[in-house]
Amino acid sequence: MYGRYGVDQFSLFLIAVYLVLYLAGSLLRLELVCWVALVVAAYVVFRLFSRNISRRRAENNKFMQLAGPAIRWFRLRRTIHRDKDHRYFKCPNCGQQLRVPKGKGKITVTCRSCGASFEEKS
Repeated sequence: MYGRYGVDQFSLFLIAVYLVLYLAGSLLRLELVCWVALVVAAYVVFRLFSRNISRRRAENNKFMQLAGPAIRWFRLRRTIHRDKDHRYFKCPNCGQQLRVPKGKGKITVTCRSCGASFEEKS
């Protein structure tokens, strides 16, 4: 694989699309959907072994610009769900996510990025 592009986030997304299309085509007996899934799989293999690294990186950057906000939202939700010791607030002024310890009662939260203060129950 020396000199080849390899796997990135866009490739992983395409693999998931391939699996969904292939399973849907197989279960519903839709041959056209299976062929589309095969085309997606061929494109994934092409990206994997490509030597045009700058072009593949540009494709991945474009994908991350489109899918990045959704990915960050899901990661934040997972972090909030796993973190039982803190509460998360959004600054009403700038929208920055703020983390404060739980169980401290009513506290004044100060945003580090804009300096706005507001009261919240922790």
